[in-house]
Amino acid sequence: MNDLFAGSFASTWATVIGSGVFHGANPAMGWLFAAALGMQRGSRKAMLWALPPIALGHAVSVLLVTTSAVAFGMLAQTAHLRVAMGAVLIGWALYHHLYGHRHRVRVGMTAGFIGLALWSAAMATMHGAGLMLIPALMPICGAAGAQGVAAGALPASLPASLQMIGQMTALHTVVTLVTGGAIAFAAYEYLGLGMLRRGWINFDWLWCAALALTGGLLIVTA
Repeated sequence: MNDLFAGSFASTWATVIGSGVFHGANPAMGWLFAAALGMQRGSRKAMLWALPPIALGHAVSVLLVTTSAVAFGMLAQTAHLRVAMGAVLIGWALYHHLYGHRHRVRVGMTAGFIGLALWSAAMATMHGAGLMLIPALMPICGAAGAQGVAAGALPASLPASLQMIGQMTALHTVVTLVTGGAIAFAAYEYLGLGMLRRGWINFDWLWCAALALTGGLLIVTA
């Protein structure tokens, strides 16, 4: 049992870090906006100062989605929750693929700290950034919840799970910020935004495929 929990714990942290790299490399998560802002103003400082509010908005979105889902999951049967979350992920992937391009959040180049943070939170929420982390959190938080129910101490297990989610959100955000910041810096200093036309990956397709695949695995393994 302990080995299984340790394995789930390690895979969860790996998923948190891997998804941070994936989110950071996705232009929709903010590095493209930061690089474009720096180029428009002709200032490296403007590009760098755009990254913290973008990271903050991303973190707020992820934290709200994951804490809400896990808090609900502590009171629900794990198998039913896995099926429900799998269906949500697949449905979100289909919606994003069919209609996501119609819901672009427009923010001008004069946006300040709050505007950038709100834009980033909206983009992360619409793209399902927090939803992508929920399957990785379920094994640990689900185990904690089951132990809490067995010991008659569910209220004590919930804060522990929420604390873990906070730590994972912080790590995920740092990885996302470092990855996105590195790409924004490279685009601003060396590559230019023309690289998106020459051979950049279509992250919309990749994102939808990842959401749908994760949802299918949740349903199959429920």
